[in-house]
Order: sequence, then C-alpha cells, then structure tokens
Amino acid sequence: MPQKSIRLVVITGLSGSGKSTALKAFEDVGFFCIDNLPATLLPRFLELRDQISREVIKIALVMDLRGKDFLASFPKIFQEVKRKGYIVEVLFLEAEEEILIRRFSQTRRHHPLGEHRTLSDTIRLERKKMEPIKRLATFRLDTSHLNVHQLREEILRLFSKVAQPAKMTMNLISFGYKYGLPNEADIVMDVRFLPNPFFVTELKEMDGNQKPVVDYVMKRKETRIFLKDFYALISFLIPQYQKEGKSQLTIAVGCTGGRHRSVTIINALSDFLKKQKLLINIRHRDIRLG
Repeated sequence: MPQKSIRLVVITGLSGSGKSTALKAFEDVGFFCIDNLPATLLPRFLELRDQISREVIKIALVMDLRGKDFLASFPKIFQEVKRKGYIVEVLFLEAEEEILIRRFSQTRRHHPLGEHRTLSDTIRLERKKMEPIKRLATFRLDTSHLNVHQLREEILRLFSKVAQPAKMTMNLISFGYKYGLPNEADIVMDVRFLPNPFFVTELKEMDGNQKPVVDYVMKRKETRIFLKDFYALISFLIPQYQKEGKSQLTIAVGCTGGRHRSVTIINALSDFLKKQKLLINIRHRDIRLG
C-alpha cells in the first residue's frame, strides 16, 4: 500500500555543493530534517515513523559519502523503499570544480575522500563515484552561481507546496565556448554558424540584450529558419521529458564568447517558452566576459 502519509526527500550530491544550506531551507518549510543518516537505516526509520503517526509528514534527509557504504547501499535501499510504496524524491546538488575548490579553501574543511590526493583530484573522483546516484535524481541543481539566499529560494520554489508536483522548470543558459560547456546542461545548441556581431564595429561592445544586436541576429534568414526548427524540437522534447518524470530541463546555447548570438537566442527561446506557461530561469553566464 502506498505510504502517501510521508513525503520523503533525500538530499545528496557533491561535497561542498550546499547540502547543509539546502537542509536548513527544508526545515524552514516544515520538513523534519536529519543530516547524515546512514542509507542502511532508512527502511527501519520509515517503518518507525509510520508506526508512530499516520499524519502527513514531510521528511528531508542528507545522505552522502560521509555515510559508510553509501555508494554501494543507497541504490538498493532506494529501490527497496520504493517497492514498499514510499514516494522518494532525490535532490542532487553539484557545482563546478573551481567553485568547490574555492568553497573548501574558504571553510578550511577536509574533503571526505581527500587524505592522499590533491583537492582537484578528489573532487573529480567524487564526481565520478557519485554519477550512479546522480542518475537516480528527481531534481538536479547546480549551485555554482547561487549564494546562500538564492539556494534557499530555489529550494522553497521546488518544495514548499506539499504533495504538489512541480511544473516543468526551464533553465536557459547562454555561454561562450571559449569558457567551456555548462556542466548542468541537458541540451546544448551551438549557434556559432550565425553571423557574428562581434565583427561589426558599432555592435562589438554591445551584447545580445540590446536592440541593435537583437535586430542584427534576428533579422537574418538563417536565424528565422533555425529558430523554427529549434522551437519545434524543444516543443517535442519537453513532454517526452515530462513523461519520464523530469521536472527540470536545462538548455544551453553557446556562441564563441557568450556575449552576442547566444544571449539573443536564449532570450528568444524564453519568449517562446513563456507562451507555454513554463517556469523560466535565465542565466547569461559569460555575457561580461565575451
């Protein structure tokens, strides 16, 4: 019988990605919170909780590499709990390597895997080890460019409504290829085939938020043809991802420097998706660098 009286969120992810901050945000919206619960204790904990009370209760648990045998035991425990009828949501937090290094340097904390390796090597090892857990995630959240307050707001937006499935959230990112791909992207589109405003003297110092650049990019025949097909592709993919239970989709559009073409196209995509009543987040990652 489904245990509808309990809403369970497991918070996991990379060390330094903000799990403790996320747990505090869950506490603020009425979740019963536990940090560092061993995965093997989860089934017994839920049984005890269910015996004590049948009232609707929200539980948020942090589980990660600090727990012994977490990597080996969690996938099995996850499936066992689901078979017993509990609805389990997994929130996976991650961040870019240089951001994690900075956070560890600021807090002077030791990485749970980092006794005999450099911090960079340790972070890469953890990211690799956590990949099977990441694939189980209901929500993936990159906290690289979120401060404490922004992370809290994101948690509140996703989880403050009890037992209400979140609408599909579209995270739209413009970026420059010379600064690297966004790690969190589900779909990446390269628009470097479009004419580049950078080589137009009067447009070079502008960006894709400004009308002269927008006009230059959007009035091109190739842009109109591309957007027609791009919109059709995204419109097809969104319901397919929704059927698979995905609540967030991150689309990244890149040009050379991330200042002109990618910004314009992401803004155009946002206008298109707003008509479908989706939740939209926009980040122009490299607009000040390109």
